[in-house]
Amino acid sequence: MIASLPMYDWPDLRLATDALWAALARALRDRGIAAPDRLEHARPREAQWRDPDLVLSQTCGYPYATALRGTVRLVATPAYIADGCEGPLYRSAIVVRADDPARGLVDLRGRVAAYNAPDSQSGYSAFRAAVATLARESRFFAGTVRTGAHLSSMIAVADGQADCAAIDCVCWSLAEHYRVDIAARLKVVAWSPPAPALPFVTAADRTDDEVEAIRAALRDVLADPATAATRRALLIAGVEVLDDGAYDAIVEMERAAIDVGYPALA
Repeated sequence: MIASLPMYDWPDLRLATDALWAALARALRDRGIAAPDRLEHARPREAQWRDPDLVLSQTCGYPYATALRGTVRLVATPAYIADGCEGPLYRSAIVVRADDPARGLVDLRGRVAAYNAPDSQSGYSAFRAAVATLARESRFFAGTVRTGAHLSSMIAVADGQADCAAIDCVCWSLAEHYRVDIAARLKVVAWSPPAPALPFVTAADRTDDEVEAIRAALRDVLADPATAATRRALLIAGVEVLDDGAYDAIVEMERAAIDVGYPALA
């Protein structure tokens, strides 16, 4: 068995993430779903998602919409308490240094953009969508820097290695809470279009009854007064069950950027 919650697994949040899993594991077992005692923290995320023994994980919406359907099943979509979130939808905060004179997206033309990974919805695809109509001959930025993580993108901008980045709004709010040393050196100049938030998933061969049991465990734990402090720490309010087709919006966002001649962040 394997379970993971890798998408916001910052060291600052490890105790809260593990506490949430402890409550979820009990709720799953109460509903007849075998669950491991501990979360997987070290194994590569892609390997976790593709493991046939996956009980529960969370993935970015872009890999879910473009590569993981059929390998995992959608369980539920979280709702977060963060600026840029609305129910099960979220946005990217497009940030620059706090003393940067930029006031909007158009002011970022010819700058250097940081991004976490090309398969990130919030750090790459949503950023591409936000500036696509401003690009000229498939270019908008002077250059790009791949950082590997949202927090690393924030540091790259704050330290002057890049001028701007698109940050998952939950990560941005978490930074404002837990990494004030970084967030205070940045400001938001724009927001990306919305997309469904990062989905909770399970292995593809789970039965409908098993998926419903996992959903029920999530709903109950995320409404339990006993987990209130843990949920506040993680900024999570609950979950909603979206139709799988809701994640087509992510594919459509990418296609729209390609259609106007901006296929890559550049």
